[in-house]
Amino acid sequence: MAISMETVTRVEKDPWFQYVKTSRRGRLRLFCLHYAGGGASIYRQWGTLLPPEIELYPIQLPGRENRWQEAPYTRVEELMQPLARGLLPYLDKPFVLFGHSMGALISFELTRYLRRHNLPMPLHLFASAHRAPQLPYSQEKVHALSQEEFLACLERLGTMSQEILSNEEAMEIYTPLLRADFSLCERYSYLAEPPLACSISAYGGLFDERVSRQEMAAWNMQSNGAFVLNMFPGDHFFLQSNQNLLLQNLSQILTRFVEQI
Repeated sequence: MAISMETVTRVEKDPWFQYVKTSRRGRLRLFCLHYAGGGASIYRQWGTLLPPEIELYPIQLPGRENRWQEAPYTRVEELMQPLARGLLPYLDKPFVLFGHSMGALISFELTRYLRRHNLPMPLHLFASAHRAPQLPYSQEKVHALSQEEFLACLERLGTMSQEILSNEEAMEIYTPLLRADFSLCERYSYLAEPPLACSISAYGGLFDERVSRQEMAAWNMQSNGAFVLNMFPGDHFFLQSNQNLLLQNLSQILTRFVEQI
């Protein structure tokens, strides 16, 4: 079913968003998408660290935190329409998208979905810690592994702390969510479309063993606008270990967009 700006309205306590920061001075909205197994809470501190002109909207996907009773999505294409419908009431201001790892892939496909349906488009896309989407998936596929193999893989990847991995009750909750998120990434099939009109910033970790500098640099093929590659000290989760450095760079870019609005 087609989506239009006339068919959607905002709702109080919208489940799609947590840790939102708005401001009377707000001129640009930053929508953030989390990594596999994560939730909107990974961005909860950003609101106090970004310029006051930036409104922060961390997106909460089903299956986690306040939405833990909902079934998580296992395919990107099935997520696009409900996600776009959830965001549309908030696209009445200029906006940008930031996604880390799985969130980068979702942000990219969301941007293409918005374009295909002639809906508002982001001014900029921040793609963090995920290979360019046109590149084939080269990592071990884990979503269908046996439980023993799955837990061993999580330990190797550093996705979960040892404390949580050794907690059977916690893993009963996390395992279905992680399998769904990994399935979403591992079953993704790229379909060629024209490059995006918006500019792209690619953020990578210098010591990320999952995503190389070359794989991050390949994002330049997805934009007809400006492209910049920034590599930060840290591994796949540099957005946590080097949050302040990342937010300094992010704020500089966002401030330039605010000045142009």
